[in-house]
Amino acid sequence: MTTILATLTCFVLYLAGYHLYAKHLGRRIFQLDPQASTPAHQLQDDIDYVPTNKYILFGHHYASITGLSPMLGPAIAVIWGWVPAMLWVVFGTLFIGAVHDFGALVISMRARGKSVGKVAEEIIGSRAKTLFHIIIFFLIALAMGVFVHVTATLLTTAYSPEAVYPCTTLIALAVVVGWLVYRKNASIWRITLVVFAITLFSVWLGIRLPIIDLTRGQWSLLLLGYAFLASVLPVWLLLQPRDYINSLLLYLGLASIYAGFFVLQPEFAAPAVQAHPEGAPPLFPFVFIVIACGAISGFHGLVSSGTTAKQINKETDAPFIGYGGMIGESLLGLVSVLACTAGFVTRDLWMSHYNSWDLASGLGPNMQAFIDGSALFLSQLGISLDVAKAFVALVAISFALTTLDSGTRLLRFNISEISETVRFPLLSNRYVASLLAVIVIGFVAFYKIEGQPAGLALWQLFGTTNQILGGFTLLTVTLYLMHRRRPYWYTGVPMGFMLITTLTAMAIKMRDFWNSGAHLLLVLGISIFLLSVWLAWEATLRIFKGEKVADLSKAAQ
Repeated sequence: MTTILATLTCFVLYLAGYHLYAKHLGRRIFQLDPQASTPAHQLQDDIDYVPTNKYILFGHHYASITGLSPMLGPAIAVIWGWVPAMLWVVFGTLFIGAVHDFGALVISMRARGKSVGKVAEEIIGSRAKTLFHIIIFFLIALAMGVFVHVTATLLTTAYSPEAVYPCTTLIALAVVVGWLVYRKNASIWRITLVVFAITLFSVWLGIRLPIIDLTRGQWSLLLLGYAFLASVLPVWLLLQPRDYINSLLLYLGLASIYAGFFVLQPEFAAPAVQAHPEGAPPLFPFVFIVIACGAISGFHGLVSSGTTAKQINKETDAPFIGYGGMIGESLLGLVSVLACTAGFVTRDLWMSHYNSWDLASGLGPNMQAFIDGSALFLSQLGISLDVAKAFVALVAISFALTTLDSGTRLLRFNISEISETVRFPLLSNRYVASLLAVIVIGFVAFYKIEGQPAGLALWQLFGTTNQILGGFTLLTVTLYLMHRRRPYWYTGVPMGFMLITTLTAMAIKMRDFWNSGAHLLLVLGISIFLLSVWLAWEATLRIFKGEKVADLSKAAQ
């Protein structure tokens, strides 16, 4: 019963966090105004700026932030035991991650939909914008390159080829839905059931159709081509409806997996706490870094300020989309914790997978551990294990695709903003910027360092870079509140915690890179560390320039 009580407690905390904390932040701290005009109305162009129903936008936002990371991070972090992973997934979300996503959405929404980097320029200074852009460029290129590699691997015959047909069906359905809703004024609610039924049927059909046998490299090229199209097409034609359909898939998947979990009532095969696993880095601070998107992710701030802020219809939709969307992702992170701790039948089986850091930290094996554990829960509802695995694999792969297409679009926005700084307007063209984004992502996916893809070789830098970006996004939100003389400890305390833990982790990793002779990782790690310290210094200088507070209070309106 330990697993059941722990999970029910988490659910109660999620409900309390949203209904009490999020609504308090919206009313008292950010002072949201339902009558205020948002960028979607001010700058409507039907390409990037599109006023959107909050439920559809929630699905788009939720699917964009929910990639592989909330499944992979907790699946690795449970090597330290189920208690640290579960505590950080829940409390990290409620008091740090969801506040981060919500805050980034608000400050961008009040700055004409500008990215967090551009908002930082107005609040901190021009150098801050450049530092943000460098960190953002590296983070997105690295993460999306790895997503291409891992997704292409999962689509091969060795892993989940049965997900190919449903994923293709989702893309085709998204275009049809976008055209019907935005060009024919069809009711989204009337076509939702039909589209969702076709999606579920495609899962069953995908198991029975002939397997498409392509290599990982061929799948990678197809994924990059899809990412380019998703970046240049109007947001309403592909991204928004695809993410909406995907979110329905995840709602069903999460509900079914949790239902199967409560039917099975398994016990934890993993220990509550395992402080010193063989070869693993120290629990503090690395449990906070490894879990990443399951609790807080700097990438989410890019989605909030990059695409979501351009589509939000009313300011008062922000708590539901920003804070609520992060709770939705945390529910997936919690499923990953349960699947990779209670989804193993015996302690011996769990130990065979988590006996050492080398065994536990592989991306492919951990993705498989998540799929197998979740499918075990799902099979308790009378679904065959093969169909359950196919369904969970589809959920995982489809959400990797939604993050890939949104990430490519975000990198396009980042490149366009960089073009303003370097005064090279050609890069602001959405086709040119998208092409450059795809080339950079493809380089990370295909280029090899010492025999392995560059993305996998550099993946050790992802967690710290992602979390430092989250810390600096919270810093920007904190300064925004400080300049308006509103209580800023709601974001200031989480910001301090994230910067301290992440910079500590960076210092430890650089020592490890030095000792192991990983010179490339050492150079890149030192570069990101110095950029981070520089950005913190810029913010500190601005805090003490009290005479500029009045000007700054108007800058991001």
